Amino acid sequence: MTAVLLAGIAGLALLDALNPATIAGVALLLLAPMAHPARAAAGFVAGAYLTVLALGAVVYLGADVAADAAGNGLVWVRRVAFTVAAVALAAGGLRRLRDRVRPAVTVPGWVNPASAAVLGTVMTGADLPNAFPYFIAIERIVNADAGTTRSLLVIAGYALVYCLLLLIAGAVRGDRVRRRLGGLYERLGTEKKQPRSVPVAAGYLVAAAGVLSVAVLA
Repeated sequence: MTAVLLAGIAGLALLDALNPATIAGVALLLLAPMAHPARAAAGFVAGAYLTVLALGAVVYLGADVAADAAGNGLVWVRRVAFTVAAVALAAGGLRRLRDRVRPAVTVPGWVNPASAAVLGTVMTGADLPNAFPYFIAIERIVNADAGTTRSLLVIAGYALVYCLLLLIAGAVRGDRVRRRLGGLYERLGTEKKQPRSVPVAAGYLVAAAGVLSVAVLA
């Protein structure tokens, strides 16, 4: 594991952290009228962290086994990463072919500081198809051949960096921060009308085709 490799993985984790669903979820919890919103946000982040960590461990161990058995573990991870990215882009493009209303991110009635981790797990898990930077990072980790223990530690670090923005959001307090979070939620979490756009849809589908061609040729 070189410093350059670790820096690249950290960069992928920061890119992956720009996730509207989870950021909006934390902002909404901090703004929610409950007794301990910061504790609920921390529980949400814990659920998101464990979900990302578990996925990374499963993908890494599967790739490692495939590499030992057939020598194609890296190819498998690379194809999965780019195929997932292509599917996510294609789905986004197809959605833009019709008028739609993006549903608002809301706090279910059962959410409290004790159960917020479940919400973090569900929302993060539902958004994992967009986490293709994670698959690319795992490919690099497998390629580094640093051993299972070190590799899993790096994956745990990736998950921590992924949740870093959420951890910061969950730790801060004050009216000024709440106003900024309110603006963030207005952009990312409220119901929003998305009119049909053929050019945008075409752009998504062209990008999906390009990414899928990379997956096929990987």
